[in-house]
Amino acid sequence: MDIRLALIAAALPLAACTQERTPVESTPTPPEAEMTCKADAAQSYVGQTATPDLGGAILKAAGARTLRWAPPRSAMTMDYRVDRVNVMYDDAYKITQVTCG
Repeated sequence: MDIRLALIAAALPLAACTQERTPVESTPTPPEAEMTCKADAAQSYVGQTATPDLGGAILKAAGARTLRWAPPRSAMTMDYRVDRVNVMYDDAYKITQVTCG
């Protein structure tokens, strides 16, 4: 009797795995962000001194939703966002590069 109980106990978790489910259709791709960054439109700010007001102007010129400052020698995540503008600057707070992502 102990052997039957052990077999039932071993088969019970496997029975839960055999439940049939309908296949899930592939999820639709998320829509493009409402505001897509255009770094070309903000290249005129390269060489200027980084300030909060200038950051707002860059954000507006690039058409982005998010602004990310990139100080010198800092680490940044590698995730790509179509609605984000990145502003890199040097030790003198001079903007060296404006990119999207």
